Amino acid sequence: MAAAPAATEPAPARGNAYMGIGVMAHERTSGTPEAIPPDTRAVWTEGVDVSSHQRDVAWSTLWSSGTRWAYTKATEGTSYQNPYFAQQYGGAYGVGMVRGAYHFATPDSGSGTAQADYFVDHGGGWSGDGRTLPGVLDIEWNPYGAACYGKSTSGMVTWIRDFLNRYKARTGRAAVIYTSTSWWTDCTGGYGGFGTTNPLWVARYASSVGALPAGWSQYTMWQYTSSGATVGDHDRFNGSPDAVREFAVG
Repeated sequence: MAAAPAATEPAPARGNAYMGIGVMAHERTSGTPEAIPPDTRAVWTEGVDVSSHQRDVAWSTLWSSGTRWAYTKATEGTSYQNPYFAQQYGGAYGVGMVRGAYHFATPDSGSGTAQADYFVDHGGGWSGDGRTLPGVLDIEWNPYGAACYGKSTSGMVTWIRDFLNRYKARTGRAAVIYTSTSWWTDCTGGYGGFGTTNPLWVARYASSVGALPAGWSQYTMWQYTSSGATVGDHDRFNGSPDAVREFAVG
């Protein structure tokens, strides 16, 4: 059974979702990470994810603080485009970051295939230039209504598969899946079939990643807080800056 929202608040207008909005609402987390020992931090590379909520981002400040990679929300559903996408996506590149784009999935408003096409056509493509990360499917608690978008677990797996297959056919890269373990368990029934084909970006605001969704034995990225300095949502890549660039190349 899906977790209940932490509070009864009006649903946002369509298009206003961002990476982690459902995690904050459903998983009763403060968004503040616990202290992490310096020797542990050394194995990660700091990143950030942004959407229209951040407007014009202070990329040089983020770079100076050690942030080396970034993801920008490009699209949602089949009708929303981030109006700040050009500044955010280009700004990250301009200061030297490796950057990529993400799509906020709304499986109740269009097929996985249609949403993958919309994403690729509006900023979610990929190139092997060594500075472009593969696209991300942000699939999490529904901020607009039913937690699993009204789909059965098998229906959700089919929807995700359709998106992933279309994205790879269009770009040649396997899309990253961003999700939380609890959402994945509830809404896909703990499906384990994507772990060998698609990198995982896991959301958990704590001092450790915790249990991973079914099918994955390791994560590529971890969203560890929604209350970081400069920009709220901060992330860690599971590897060095060189590993980030290698991941971009594919």
